[in-house]
Amino acid sequence: MFTGLIEKTGTVRRVSRGKGLVLEIGFDPWDEPLVPGESVAVNGTCLTVVKCDATRFTADVLRETENRTGLGGILPGAKVNLERALRAGARLGGHIVQGHVDGRGSLVSKTPRGRDFRLRFKCPVSIAAGSVLKGSIAVNGVSLTVSGLGGDWFEVDVIPTTLRDTNLGLLKPGDGVNLESDVLGKYALRREELSAEDPGEAQDGGLTMEMLAEGGFL
Repeated sequence: MFTGLIEKTGTVRRVSRGKGLVLEIGFDPWDEPLVPGESVAVNGTCLTVVKCDATRFTADVLRETENRTGLGGILPGAKVNLERALRAGARLGGHIVQGHVDGRGSLVSKTPRGRDFRLRFKCPVSIAAGSVLKGSIAVNGVSLTVSGLGGDWFEVDVIPTTLRDTNLGLLKPGDGVNLESDVLGKYALRREELSAEDPGEAQDGGLTMEMLAEGGFL
């Protein structure tokens, strides 16, 4: 599990395509070194460290992960957002991010708003349907708050620090991003889908988006 608070950006050093995709990613050393077997979110995608030293690690990428995320088309030199898995008992400063990318989106516009910027992204209808205003969404692994929402788009407001310290600051209109909806919203959406398929499932006490909002989860 992750929080969506990016710890550092890394650089793709090598992309190997033999029997499967292998990425080598370089980074400035962490205070506590990486170890083989731990999880690192790369642009919001949970990958397992296969080999590592103080300034680089390699990770195998599943074919399903290639198809669902932008990692299948990544090239050497690309900047990627990195976050190590959350330790039990650590402070949760963003929101619960699983590192399981739901789909791809693309930047539509970047509009200055005083000191800050408003970013609009086109996204799959399913991701928009699972989102709510003021709810959370992860964009390339960055925990952000939804400030605008439509049928196939959403907006987020971003401070300069976030643009500087993540690869969101490098995005241009048309560039693709990895998207992960808030897990609470996904469960609520699934509940609504089941209720629509079988009205008998819609019983008193069932989980709804309204109940999550009233409880302070959204």
